[in-house]
Amino acid sequence: MKNLEELSKDIHRITRKKGFWDSFTEFDKFPFYAYKLAMIHSEVTETLEAIRKEKGEDEVVLEIVDIIIRVLDFYEGLKHTGEIEGKWDLDEMMAKKIEINEERPQMHDVRG
Repeated sequence: MKNLEELSKDIHRITRKKGFWDSFTEFDKFPFYAYKLAMIHSEVTETLEAIRKEKGEDEVVLEIVDIIIRVLDFYEGLKHTGEIEGKWDLDEMMAKKIEINEERPQMHDVRG
């Protein structure tokens, strides 16, 4: 299986090819990024609806995969537009964040 960096590149190449980045403009980045994050949120909502409507495991997992695809596309898009530098290794960052979360207190001191 490909690592997260390779997947993000493949996914972003496909989404650019399919026109999902055509409306990006250097002069008005923020609304475009907000739109991309809203699309991630919409996939989360679709996952919740699949669970609520009891659409079955396949549908729930496919919706979760849609979330991952949109997140990886957004990450690679931020690299492509120069918003973040390409020096990151997503697999290393994932391992680091999991390690950090492992050491956090129960419920991360969040109430409820």
